[in-house]
Amino acid sequence: MKAVILRVRGLVHGVSFRGSLSQLANEENVSGWVRNIADGSVEALLEGNEESVDKLLEWAKHGPPGARVDSVQVSSAEPKHSKGFRILS
Repeated sequence: MKAVILRVRGLVHGVSFRGSLSQLANEENVSGWVRNIADGSVEALLEGNEESVDKLLEWAKHGPPGARVDSVQVSSAEPKHSKGFRILS
């Protein structure tokens, strides 16, 4: 089980970043959450098998069409064994 906190900076609001990440997380059976941050970044908790989490981390480097990713910061997190993936407000 791998768990990470991800912070993505760039043009990541208003381009379906959260929705696209949520869809991919569900396809990859990754649990956690994603939310917009007031400073214009997106933050997410990703939890699942290492291969699936790594796939989402790789996707986050470019995001959905229309996004411009300037940086991706990844920190290790303690697995919480949560179920499902949520978009937080």
